[in-house]
Parts: sequence; C-alpha cells; structure tokens
Amino acid sequence: MPHSDPWQIDGLDLAAYLTRVGVTRRPPSRAFLDILYEAHVRTFTFDNIDVLLEQHPGVRLAAVQDKFVGRGRGGYCFEHGTLFAAAAARLGFDVERRLGRVGDATVAARTHCVVVIAANGAKWLADPGFGMSLLRPIRLADGATDDHGGWSYRLREVPEGAGRAWALQRWRDGGWEPMHTHDEWPVRPVDLDTGHHFTSTWPDSHFRRTLMVTRHLPDRHVTLTHRTVTVRRSAEPTEHRELRDGELDALLDELAVPLTGRERDDLRRVAAGLPVTAGHSPPGRSPAPQ
Repeated sequence: MPHSDPWQIDGLDLAAYLTRVGVTRRPPSRAFLDILYEAHVRTFTFDNIDVLLEQHPGVRLAAVQDKFVGRGRGGYCFEHGTLFAAAAARLGFDVERRLGRVGDATVAARTHCVVVIAANGAKWLADPGFGMSLLRPIRLADGATDDHGGWSYRLREVPEGAGRAWALQRWRDGGWEPMHTHDEWPVRPVDLDTGHHFTSTWPDSHFRRTLMVTRHLPDRHVTLTHRTVTVRRSAEPTEHRELRDGELDALLDELAVPLTGRERDDLRRVAAGLPVTAGHSPPGRSPAPQ
C-alpha cells in the first residue's frame, strides 16, 4: 500500500534541522519564511562533490537528511529542494515542488528543482539549490522584482504548452540574465530520482565534468571549480581567476566543506583529472543544469 505522503516528511528530524541552520521555530509567515530560507542557503553549500566521488547517496529525504543535517554537507538542487520543502511543510507552510530548465528553456532538460511556498496570501519562489541562490524567496507574480543584499532578480510569466511557466532572471552587466524557467506540472519523488540519475551519470553532464562548490559568505559569494575561483560582491565587479596550484584545500576550508581525510584525497585526485575547459560556462556564470 502506498505511503500516505510520498515525500515522507514525517521522517525529518525537524529539531535537528532547525539546530543545524540556527533557527528557532515560530508560526508560518512571510517573515519567518525569509529567515528560514536564508539560513538554509547560508548553512549548506551548493556542490556536486559526491557525484564526482561516485558516492552520492540519492535524493530521497532520509539520505539527504543524513548528509546535510547529520554531517553538515551540501549538495545540489534535488537535495536542497527535498530538504527545504520537507522542513517548510513540517513548519506549517503550504509547499509545492516544481521542476525547471536552467538557461535556454528551449533546449535544456527539466533538471532543476525549486520550491513554491504559500505565505501571507501569496506564493513565493524559493530556490535553495542553485549555484548562486536567491537570498530570500521572490513573489511568484509576473514582473515581480526583488533587490536584497545587493542582488536584483525578476520573475516573468511565460507560456509553456497549454499552461504557463516562470522565468527567473538576475540583473547583471546592465541587463536581465536568464537563470532558469520552471513549470507548474506536478512533481513526484520519482521525478527527482530521474533528474538526479541523469545529471549524476550522463557522461556530458556538467556535474560529471566540473567540480562546483559555491557558498554565500557574509560579505561575498564564492564559486569554486577545479580550475577557477569566482568571487561576487554586491555593487562591485566580479572577480574571476584561475585556481592556483595547491589552493583547492584552502578554499574548501574557507567554504567550510566538512570532508573526511579520504574524501579530500579522493577529491584532489579526481579534480586533477577533470577536463581543463570542457563542461565550463562563461566566466562567473552558473553552468547548466543546476
């Protein structure tokens, strides 16, 4: 007999999650959603380390909880979306999981997971698992904009077959840069399993060919690959440079990635064998899929 909740959110240790992100429980509201979301985004890295190390535990809640809450690790969109959606639902929010396409929606696969949450009579797009995530949810409305922490974003409603989709854009270099477009089709756990399987095993996937570790630090956002370092600060030019020899470990420490000694050794070895250019996007831009 099927489980009454296919996402099995009752299996989340909510107290442990809240302790990990440093948030005190309170009634659901837009203000609390902002606090919870930013705490999540700042606590957990966006990264594909386990994909590269061939040790990914999967994207079901039990595995993600053990990895994120238990070990303090991070991951990519399917994991972030699974955990954040479960926590928000347990805290009394109305939650929808949705899938999207990163970059050009006419050619990209549905390999990005976002979460839509109802609060204060409106719906809000939460995007906890993107390379450079929003720092607070943005209202799900055509033309909605948000400028928070020096970063500006906009949502546009776009047609999608017989329905509609939502395109998230980031203001950059004097124009709106596309990030991803999500649709409103129902999402089930098997959809996340399928997306994860594709992005983690397809030989040409960016997650197979490029190390990606990103984090929002108090005064900057840092993106680390196996070849480059990108630092973004609000209202300042983006810094983008080559990774120096022997610098990988120091940056993993700066981004507070809790790896075992063996994982460090394996990651160093794997990163050294990754392609120099294949799998990279233009400097400073988030590769697809996310």
